[in-house]
Amino acid sequence: MKAFDYLKPDAVPAAVGALAANPDAKLLAGGMTLLPTMKQRLAEPAALIDLAGIAGLKGITLDGDTLTIGAMTPHAEVAASATVAAAIPALAALAGGIGDPAVRNRGTIGGSLANCDPSADYPAAVLGLGATVITDRREIAADDFFLGLFETALEADELITAVRFPRPLRAGYAKFKSPASRYALVGVFVAETVAGVRVAVTGAAASVFRAPAFEAALAADFTPGAVAGLSVDAADLNADIHAEASYRAHLVTVMAKRAVAAALE
Repeated sequence: MKAFDYLKPDAVPAAVGALAANPDAKLLAGGMTLLPTMKQRLAEPAALIDLAGIAGLKGITLDGDTLTIGAMTPHAEVAASATVAAAIPALAALAGGIGDPAVRNRGTIGGSLANCDPSADYPAAVLGLGATVITDRREIAADDFFLGLFETALEADELITAVRFPRPLRAGYAKFKSPASRYALVGVFVAETVAGVRVAVTGAAASVFRAPAFEAALAADFTPGAVAGLSVDAADLNADIHAEASYRAHLVTVMAKRAVAAALE
Protein backbone atom coordinates (compact mmCIF):
# COMPACT_ATOMS: atom_id res chain seq x y z
CA MET A 1 0.00 0.00 0.00
CA LYS A 2 1.33 3.41 -0.96
CA ALA A 3 1.90 5.95 1.85
CA PHE A 4 -0.85 8.54 2.31
CA ASP A 5 -1.80 11.42 4.59
CA TYR A 6 -4.57 10.89 7.13
CA LEU A 7 -7.01 13.66 8.07
CA LYS A 8 -9.88 13.46 10.56
CA PRO A 9 -12.03 16.60 10.50
CA ASP A 10 -14.71 17.19 13.13
CA ALA A 11 -17.21 19.10 10.99
CA VAL A 12 -18.66 18.89 7.50
CA PRO A 13 -17.20 22.22 6.28
CA ALA A 14 -13.73 21.09 7.35
CA ALA A 15 -14.14 17.80 5.51
CA VAL A 16 -15.35 19.50 2.33
CA GLY A 17 -12.53 22.03 2.59
CA ALA A 18 -9.95 19.28 3.01
CA LEU A 19 -11.34 17.45 -0.02
CA ALA A 20 -11.26 20.61 -2.14
CA ALA A 21 -7.69 21.30 -1.06
CA ASN A 22 -6.58 17.73 -1.81
CA PRO A 23 -7.95 16.72 -5.24
CA ASP A 24 -6.24 13.32 -4.98
CA ALA A 25 -7.77 12.56 -1.57
CA LYS A 26 -10.60 10.13 -0.85
CA LEU A 27 -13.34 10.32 1.74
CA LEU A 28 -13.28 7.43 4.21
CA ALA A 29 -16.64 6.29 5.59
CA GLY A 30 -16.70 2.62 6.57
CA GLY A 31 -13.83 1.76 4.22
CA MET A 32 -15.37 -1.57 3.24
CA THR A 33 -14.54 -1.02 -0.43
CA LEU A 34 -11.88 1.67 -0.35
CA LEU A 35 -9.38 -0.04 1.97
CA PRO A 36 -9.34 -3.41 0.13
CA THR A 37 -8.97 -1.50 -3.12
CA MET A 38 -5.96 0.35 -1.71
CA LYS A 39 -4.43 -2.88 -0.45
CA GLN A 40 -4.64 -4.27 -3.98
CA ARG A 41 -3.03 -1.06 -5.29
CA LEU A 42 -6.06 -0.39 -7.47
CA ALA A 43 -6.41 2.99 -5.76
CA GLU A 44 -3.62 5.18 -4.41
CA PRO A 45 -5.13 8.32 -2.90
CA ALA A 46 -2.72 10.94 -1.62
CA ALA A 47 -4.81 11.34 1.52
CA LEU A 48 -7.73 9.79 3.39
CA ILE A 49 -10.28 12.11 4.96
CA ASP A 50 -11.92 10.12 7.75
CA LEU A 51 -15.53 11.14 8.39
CA ALA A 52 -15.86 9.15 11.63
CA GLY A 53 -15.16 12.22 13.76
CA ILE A 54 -18.18 14.17 12.50
CA ALA A 55 -20.93 13.40 15.00
CA GLY A 56 -23.66 15.12 13.01
CA LEU A 57 -23.40 12.62 10.17
CA LYS A 58 -24.75 9.74 12.23
CA GLY A 59 -28.24 9.03 13.54
CA ILE A 60 -31.80 7.99 12.73
CA THR A 61 -34.86 10.22 13.12
CA LEU A 62 -38.53 9.92 12.20
CA ASP A 63 -40.51 13.11 11.61
CA GLY A 64 -44.09 12.30 10.64
CA ASP A 65 -43.82 10.08 7.57
CA THR A 66 -40.22 11.00 6.81
CA LEU A 67 -37.36 8.80 7.98
CA THR A 68 -33.91 10.41 7.89
CA ILE A 69 -30.70 8.40 8.26
CA GLY A 70 -27.33 10.08 8.67
CA ALA A 71 -24.71 9.17 6.08
CA MET A 72 -22.30 7.67 8.63
CA THR A 73 -24.91 5.42 10.24
CA PRO A 74 -23.68 1.80 10.06
CA HIS A 75 -25.82 -0.90 8.47
CA ALA A 76 -26.06 -2.71 11.82
CA GLU A 77 -27.70 0.30 13.47
CA VAL A 78 -30.25 0.59 10.69
CA ALA A 79 -31.01 -3.13 10.96
CA ALA A 80 -31.41 -2.97 14.74
CA SER A 81 -33.33 0.31 14.89
CA ALA A 82 -36.84 0.07 16.29
CA THR A 83 -37.60 3.35 14.54
CA VAL A 84 -36.66 1.96 11.13
CA ALA A 85 -38.46 -1.32 11.80
CA ALA A 86 -41.65 0.55 12.66
CA ALA A 87 -41.49 3.03 9.77
CA ILE A 88 -40.04 0.93 6.93
CA PRO A 89 -39.57 -2.74 7.95
CA ALA A 90 -38.22 -3.64 4.51
CA LEU A 91 -35.36 -1.18 4.95
CA ALA A 92 -34.37 -2.71 8.30
CA ALA A 93 -34.50 -6.18 6.76
CA LEU A 94 -32.37 -5.07 3.82
CA ALA A 95 -29.72 -3.59 6.12
CA GLY A 96 -29.64 -6.79 8.16
CA GLY A 97 -28.80 -8.81 5.07
CA ILE A 98 -25.80 -6.77 3.94
CA GLY A 99 -22.47 -8.62 4.02
CA ASP A 100 -21.43 -10.15 7.34
CA PRO A 101 -21.32 -8.74 10.91
CA ALA A 102 -17.99 -7.01 10.30
CA VAL A 103 -19.31 -5.27 7.19
CA ARG A 104 -22.59 -4.33 8.88
CA ASN A 105 -20.81 -2.79 11.85
CA ARG A 106 -18.34 -0.75 9.78
CA GLY A 107 -20.10 -0.09 6.48
CA THR A 108 -22.31 3.01 6.21
CA ILE A 109 -25.29 4.00 4.12
CA GLY A 110 -23.54 7.11 2.79
CA GLY A 111 -20.45 5.16 1.81
CA SER A 112 -22.53 2.55 0.02
CA LEU A 113 -24.42 5.15 -2.01
CA ALA A 114 -21.36 7.20 -2.88
CA ASN A 115 -19.53 4.06 -4.04
CA CYS A 116 -22.54 2.96 -6.12
CA ASP A 117 -21.46 -0.65 -6.50
CA PRO A 118 -23.71 -2.33 -9.08
CA SER A 119 -24.52 -5.16 -6.62
CA ALA A 120 -25.03 -3.10 -3.47
CA ASP A 121 -28.33 -3.36 -1.59
CA TYR A 122 -28.95 0.22 -0.44
CA PRO A 123 -29.32 1.70 -3.96
CA ALA A 124 -32.35 -0.54 -4.48
CA ALA A 125 -34.01 0.83 -1.33
CA VAL A 126 -33.16 4.44 -2.13
CA LEU A 127 -34.47 4.20 -5.69
CA GLY A 128 -37.36 1.91 -4.79
CA LEU A 129 -38.63 4.22 -2.07
CA GLY A 130 -38.03 7.41 -4.04
CA ALA A 131 -35.69 8.70 -1.35
CA THR A 132 -33.71 11.94 -1.40
CA VAL A 133 -29.92 12.05 -1.00
CA ILE A 134 -28.90 15.10 1.02
CA THR A 135 -25.41 16.54 0.54
CA ASP A 136 -23.49 19.45 2.00
CA ARG A 137 -24.92 21.72 -0.70
CA ARG A 138 -28.13 20.30 -2.19
CA GLU A 139 -30.79 17.59 -2.29
CA ILE A 140 -30.75 14.95 -5.05
CA ALA A 141 -33.78 12.83 -5.92
CA ALA A 142 -33.05 9.12 -6.17
CA ASP A 143 -34.12 9.09 -9.82
CA ASP A 144 -31.35 11.59 -10.58
CA PHE A 145 -28.63 10.20 -8.31
CA PHE A 146 -27.52 6.90 -9.88
CA LEU A 147 -25.86 7.45 -13.25
CA GLY A 148 -23.99 4.24 -14.05
CA LEU A 149 -21.26 1.83 -12.98
CA PHE A 150 -19.73 3.33 -9.80
CA GLU A 151 -21.06 6.69 -11.01
CA THR A 152 -23.39 9.08 -9.23
CA ALA A 153 -24.50 12.70 -9.56
CA LEU A 154 -22.10 13.75 -6.79
CA GLU A 155 -19.51 16.39 -7.62
CA ALA A 156 -15.87 15.55 -6.91
CA ASP A 157 -15.85 17.55 -3.67
CA GLU A 158 -19.44 16.89 -2.60
CA LEU A 159 -20.30 15.02 0.59
CA ILE A 160 -23.43 13.00 1.42
CA THR A 161 -24.75 14.02 4.83
CA ALA A 162 -28.03 12.08 5.09
CA VAL A 163 -30.73 10.18 3.21
CA ARG A 164 -34.42 11.05 3.58
CA PHE A 165 -36.94 8.26 3.01
CA PRO A 166 -40.70 8.79 2.61
CA ARG A 167 -42.67 6.19 4.53
CA PRO A 168 -44.36 3.81 2.06
CA LEU A 169 -47.74 2.17 2.40
CA ARG A 170 -45.88 -1.14 2.19
CA ALA A 171 -42.58 -2.37 0.84
CA GLY A 172 -40.49 -5.49 0.49
CA TYR A 173 -37.02 -6.54 -0.60
CA ALA A 174 -35.67 -9.85 -1.83
CA LYS A 175 -32.27 -10.76 -3.19
CA PHE A 176 -30.45 -13.76 -4.57
CA LYS A 177 -27.07 -13.36 -2.92
CA SER A 178 -23.59 -14.56 -3.71
CA PRO A 179 -22.76 -17.18 -1.05
CA ALA A 180 -19.27 -15.72 -0.60
CA SER A 181 -19.75 -11.96 -0.56
CA ARG A 182 -23.50 -11.78 0.09
CA TYR A 183 -23.67 -9.14 -2.62
CA ALA A 184 -26.85 -9.31 -4.67
CA LEU A 185 -26.60 -11.25 -7.91
CA VAL A 186 -30.06 -9.73 -8.24
CA GLY A 187 -32.03 -7.80 -5.65
CA VAL A 188 -35.48 -6.27 -6.10
CA PHE A 189 -37.05 -3.62 -3.88
CA VAL A 190 -40.80 -3.07 -4.29
CA ALA A 191 -42.68 -0.20 -2.69
CA GLU A 192 -46.28 0.93 -2.81
CA THR A 193 -46.33 4.64 -2.03
CA VAL A 194 -48.96 7.37 -2.07
CA ALA A 195 -47.48 8.44 -5.43
CA GLY A 196 -47.65 4.97 -6.94
CA VAL A 197 -45.66 1.73 -7.12
CA ARG A 198 -41.89 1.71 -7.55
CA VAL A 199 -39.72 -1.30 -8.39
CA ALA A 200 -35.93 -1.02 -8.26
CA VAL A 201 -33.48 -3.71 -9.36
CA THR A 202 -29.88 -4.02 -8.19
CA GLY A 203 -27.15 -6.51 -9.06
CA ALA A 204 -28.50 -7.20 -12.53
CA ALA A 205 -26.98 -4.37 -14.56
CA ALA A 206 -24.22 -1.76 -14.44
CA SER A 207 -26.31 0.28 -12.01
CA VAL A 208 -29.58 0.06 -10.13
CA PHE A 209 -32.62 0.67 -12.33
CA ARG A 210 -36.40 0.85 -12.21
CA ALA A 211 -38.67 -1.69 -13.91
CA PRO A 212 -41.64 0.23 -15.39
CA ALA A 213 -43.54 -2.82 -16.64
CA PHE A 214 -43.41 -4.36 -13.16
CA GLU A 215 -44.56 -1.07 -11.63
CA ALA A 216 -47.55 -0.83 -13.96
CA ALA A 217 -48.60 -4.41 -13.28
CA LEU A 218 -48.36 -3.99 -9.52
CA ALA A 219 -50.24 -0.69 -9.63
CA ALA A 220 -53.19 -2.63 -11.03
CA ASP A 221 -52.77 -5.71 -8.84
CA PHE A 222 -50.30 -5.71 -5.96
CA THR A 223 -49.76 -9.46 -5.78
CA PRO A 224 -46.86 -11.77 -6.72
CA GLY A 225 -48.94 -13.18 -9.54
CA ALA A 226 -49.13 -9.80 -11.25
CA VAL A 227 -45.44 -9.94 -12.16
CA ALA A 228 -45.11 -13.70 -12.66
CA GLY A 229 -45.31 -13.44 -16.44
CA LEU A 230 -43.12 -10.37 -16.80
CA SER A 231 -39.42 -10.19 -17.61
CA VAL A 232 -36.65 -7.68 -18.29
CA ASP A 233 -34.50 -7.66 -21.42
CA ALA A 234 -31.31 -9.63 -20.80
CA ALA A 235 -29.43 -7.65 -23.47
CA ASP A 236 -28.43 -4.91 -21.02
CA LEU A 237 -27.78 -7.11 -17.99
CA ASN A 238 -24.50 -8.24 -16.45
CA ALA A 239 -22.87 -11.52 -17.41
CA ASP A 240 -19.92 -12.80 -15.37
CA ILE A 241 -18.53 -15.84 -13.58
CA HIS A 242 -21.44 -15.71 -11.13
CA ALA A 243 -24.38 -15.67 -13.55
CA GLU A 244 -25.26 -15.24 -17.20
CA ALA A 245 -27.41 -12.31 -18.27
CA SER A 246 -30.35 -14.60 -19.07
CA TYR A 247 -30.19 -16.10 -15.58
CA ARG A 248 -30.15 -12.64 -14.02
CA ALA A 249 -33.19 -11.73 -16.10
CA HIS A 250 -34.97 -14.79 -14.72
CA LEU A 251 -33.96 -13.83 -11.18
CA VAL A 252 -35.45 -10.36 -11.54
CA THR A 253 -38.90 -11.91 -11.92
CA VAL A 254 -38.37 -14.40 -9.11
CA MET A 255 -37.05 -11.78 -6.69
CA ALA A 256 -39.83 -9.34 -7.63
CA LYS A 257 -42.43 -11.96 -6.71
CA ARG A 258 -40.68 -12.60 -3.39
CA ALA A 259 -40.38 -8.88 -2.67
CA VAL A 260 -44.10 -8.37 -3.22
CA ALA A 261 -44.85 -11.33 -0.96
CA ALA A 262 -42.60 -9.81 1.72
CA ALA A 263 -44.41 -6.49 1.38
CA LEU A 264 -47.77 -8.18 1.83
CA GLU A 265 -46.60 -9.87 5.02
